[in-house]
Amino acid sequence: MQAIWEVAPWLLGMAVLIAASAFFSGAEAALFCLRWRDRRALASGNRAQRFAERLLHDPDRLLSAVLFWNLVVNLSYFAIASTVGLKLRRDPTVGDLELVAFTVGALLVLIFFSEMLPKSVAVVKAPMISTFVAIPLTVAVRLVDPVMPALRFVNLVSRRVLWPGFQTEPSLALSDLERAIEMSTTDADLAKHEKSLLQNIVSLSDIRTDEWMRPRKQFRAFVPPVRLADLNGELPQGGYLFLGEEDGSVVSAVNLTRLCDLKVDHLEEHAAQVIYVPWCATVADTLQRFQQEDRDVAAVVNEFGETIGVLTLVDIVETIFGHQPSRVERVLNREPIEPVGDGTWLVATLTNLRSLSRHFDRKLPSSRYSTVGGVMHETLERIPIPGDRCRWGPFELELLSDVEQGRGVVRVTLADGEPRT
Repeated sequence: MQAIWEVAPWLLGMAVLIAASAFFSGAEAALFCLRWRDRRALASGNRAQRFAERLLHDPDRLLSAVLFWNLVVNLSYFAIASTVGLKLRRDPTVGDLELVAFTVGALLVLIFFSEMLPKSVAVVKAPMISTFVAIPLTVAVRLVDPVMPALRFVNLVSRRVLWPGFQTEPSLALSDLERAIEMSTTDADLAKHEKSLLQNIVSLSDIRTDEWMRPRKQFRAFVPPVRLADLNGELPQGGYLFLGEEDGSVVSAVNLTRLCDLKVDHLEEHAAQVIYVPWCATVADTLQRFQQEDRDVAAVVNEFGETIGVLTLVDIVETIFGHQPSRVERVLNREPIEPVGDGTWLVATLTNLRSLSRHFDRKLPSSRYSTVGGVMHETLERIPIPGDRCRWGPFELELLSDVEQGRGVVRVTLADGEPRT
């Protein structure tokens, strides 16, 4: 009992250090778990919320300060724990078993109460915890600022000494990621699916939005007010109700698949604003804007500012997780390229040139258009009509049905007479 009273002040100090370590661990987890939507809300909130958002303007500075204080706190904790252990060791009433129990208990208490518990709570309640810790954490970060140059210098010297030939790569190559997948699993089927998924993700940076969008003629944009009866009892293709102006532009959209309580009148009250992206932007750029602005529908505009189509988050997700993603399958519910024998194929006018090149394993001429229907328009220098024929690259093209509504079909023949490899 006497030993307990002697070490009581030290135990109190350890409890304070555990609370301090929990503060920094929880603050780190909460701030770095904030989504773009949370950051926008904090930026327009009260003083503490604005402080929390500003801390993330320089994440390297924030992380360095948090790690510095956590290191100081933990080293102090173990120093006090060692002192307490020495005092207990000198007490004849404390046995070896009690001493081992204290040492192990001190470690487990630190792991659970200063790491696991605070980080778990912070991840679940990130905006609330970020607001709570913002002001004291800002003070702690500023206290470290005078020694930050020295810390960066030590970090630089350590890297130069330990890894003198290390160079930062500007980006990871797809082959590097594929090798990482192969080494991470022994299941061949799983590795194949992961590679396909990875290739689809990487391809987003090469696909333009006009290649993957739903063309303007493939959906209807309602002018508010909109009633449930206007849908004629059918869910619009893709699950979105698009709202626009008389000129055909798309202004907002309603994701009907997420609504469980629909009003009979004024469906526009459920609408969210769309973002606007140029036709030449990549799908990867559009996906990044979706994440940053918390949106899931983009109106694709041409150089004159006219809406020529829409691209939704669902479309991008289908691109990523589809085995061989195709806009024709998604929009028209049919195969983009169908063989009919005798060396000919039926190709939807909406089929993009990337799919055509991949299917026939042919290098295609450059074109300002991205679809088969577009290159016929470009080659003929007019809107094609059924029966029109033209030669484009290695193909003979013949339009079989009207391109109205984007549902035209083209008969494709390899002009060079060589079979597809």
